[in-house]
Amino acid sequence: MEIGPAVFAAAVFLLFGAALLAWTGARALHRAPVAEGVRQRVAVPVALLAGGVSVALGAWCLSRL
Repeated sequence: MEIGPAVFAAAVFLLFGAALLAWTGARALHRAPVAEGVRQRVAVPVALLAGGVSVALGAWCLSRL
């Protein structure tokens, strides 16, 4: 019934989550700040958690088709 919006939402979640995970990993490997004004020990886990949740939501949207 609502396949179009579900696929669009899944694509947005998956792309955002994958990009956030890749960006966070690259910044952490170079010891560059992940978020301005936040300690790296706090910013990296929070960004990884947000990226993981986004990827999980995208996968969940695709599984509901």
